[in-house]
Amino acid sequence: MTGILDFCVSETNQIFRMRHFCLLFLVFCCQLSFTQDLNYSSLLIDKDLTVNANAIVRQDEMTVKLASVKKMSIHLKRIVTVLNKHGNKHTHTSVGYNNSLKVEKVEAFIYDALGNEIGKIKEKEFKDISAVDGGTLYTDSRILYMDYTPVQYPYTVVFSYEVSTENTANIPSWYFLDGFLISTQKSTYKVEYSSPDLKPQIKEKNLEGIKVKRIESQNSIAYEASNINAIKEESLSPSFSKIAPKLMVRAENFHYEGYEASLIKDWKELGNWMNDNLLKNRSELPEVTKLKVRSLVQGVADPLEKAKIIYNYIQNNTRYISVQVGIGGIQPISAIEVDRVQYGDCKELSNYTKALLEVVGVPSYYTHVESGTNKVDFEEDFADLAQGDHVILAIPYKEKYYWIDCTSQVHPFGFVGDFTDDRQVLVITSEGGELTYTPSYLNDDNYQKTTARYSLNEAGGIAGTISILTKGIQYDNRFFLEAEIPEKIDVHYKNYWGHINNLKLRNYKFKNNREEISFKEELNLEAQNYATKSGDRILFAPNAFNQNSYVPNRYRTRKLPFEIQRGFLDEDEFVISLPEGYEVEAIPEKAGIENEFGAYKMSVTKSETDSTLTYRRGFLIKEGAHASGKYESYRAFRKEVARMDNAQIVIVKNNL
Repeated sequence: MTGILDFCVSETNQIFRMRHFCLLFLVFCCQLSFTQDLNYSSLLIDKDLTVNANAIVRQDEMTVKLASVKKMSIHLKRIVTVLNKHGNKHTHTSVGYNNSLKVEKVEAFIYDALGNEIGKIKEKEFKDISAVDGGTLYTDSRILYMDYTPVQYPYTVVFSYEVSTENTANIPSWYFLDGFLISTQKSTYKVEYSSPDLKPQIKEKNLEGIKVKRIESQNSIAYEASNINAIKEESLSPSFSKIAPKLMVRAENFHYEGYEASLIKDWKELGNWMNDNLLKNRSELPEVTKLKVRSLVQGVADPLEKAKIIYNYIQNNTRYISVQVGIGGIQPISAIEVDRVQYGDCKELSNYTKALLEVVGVPSYYTHVESGTNKVDFEEDFADLAQGDHVILAIPYKEKYYWIDCTSQVHPFGFVGDFTDDRQVLVITSEGGELTYTPSYLNDDNYQKTTARYSLNEAGGIAGTISILTKGIQYDNRFFLEAEIPEKIDVHYKNYWGHINNLKLRNYKFKNNREEISFKEELNLEAQNYATKSGDRILFAPNAFNQNSYVPNRYRTRKLPFEIQRGFLDEDEFVISLPEGYEVEAIPEKAGIENEFGAYKMSVTKSETDSTLTYRRGFLIKEGAHASGKYESYRAFRKEVARMDNAQIVIVKNNL
């Protein structure tokens, strides 16, 4: 009987506890409905959107209103849930302004994981900073940004602003995904226009495979997309801009800083408009400056030699200031003003150099380019001012262009490096805009020759001299050394030869040939315990000075295509003196590989006259884009190269 009573009491208690729990849960839900905004709770996010994501864009909504050719307003509301510290930068809680772009409203709210409001930032609480990195040419170019340090994750930011402007040349484009490792729950982009002549042209890019809907009415075009999962970046992935789902938007009729444009349909017409408006009357210089630069080229007849002299003058007498993209505008400040202050951004310095070249009778063309180590071309069928974030100069000479970046104080004349190489650009001439390509540095253009003579001692140490000659992008990666202090040079080589223990740099000498665009390093060094001793034997890798151990990451299922943007060629020859009384017991076999990705060859030969070995190596990687299915083959190639680069020689002491 007691057992039955205990059982009944237990059952009653469980029922009571269950009812109590349900009641508490209902109360909790009611509290949520009244005290929290469930839209901002991170608990409600679809789990698929959190996979590979550092942040989830819950809502990204922009409305562009074109009231007239001289009146545009932009409304943005953006809700982002940040999952970890890597997602903080994707809140995008800033807005730029200047004399032509007015901020009408800006605010932000912060919510915790449950959707409780934990912070509100009003407009007056936003940080207000200059958009310019030094200088006073752009005193009106500023940025408002939210200064918030999270104390817990996840958290949600609701950010909104409204801006207005008379400039309608740059209608904002739209990305449905922010970048790698960011997902999107809902994204909406809408353009409203008051008359048919204001209807913008829209180019859709990479929308395949996502849920996107276009809605067009008499006076508006809208796009809606939802539930776009994050893309995980993979080794050698194409740049995000190449694969991102996005909309490019442009106006055929627009206004910019007092200039009108009508029916701009192609790059030639856009180049004409820029030349006749934005660049017109911008090349005036003081007479004293004209006299100075004419004296610099006195006695020089060749236009290219004159251009080199002027470029050298620019490098030695001006400095570059950075202006946040989009805030500083697209029209350069006049050359006479830049001459006065001796600094400027890429637009100013390019226009100033162009003006100096005109004085000495050398033609040059102002050129728009999308900069960065990832190459981005202009869209041939979509002429708009939003393409290009940098300006360089093209100098015509004997039916080809020579290119200079007037912001660089170190690059040789005619060498643009990997910042603007091998991409389509807009050259602005008096006849209009022209799309052409900057120089390419591909495969064996990016050359490195390493020669060395080093000796191996019985304790396993090495000592010797090394010479490294580089060209192309490999030059671009090395010539900075000539301006470094000794401490940083020492660190550089210890990192470069990180596989060599106890490295000591005895001395070094550099030669930067700016005419041939080559850089030579001559070094003398030593290191202890490079080789491994095992009884009477010594084991060591003959490739002491150019081991390439890079192997791309392994993926169970590779999703993205991959690309090698430039390629390179390395050639090496090392003469190795063995310690006295030792002879070779084992030596790597001669090797050779050749495939669509490149080629590798390696050999070690013994001298017949003395106790030296000669190690020879060649390694070529080819530029190219490849489907994801070829990734494992490329990885296997690099893995085999890494293995052969570390191949060992075994020498043994001759006890006779």
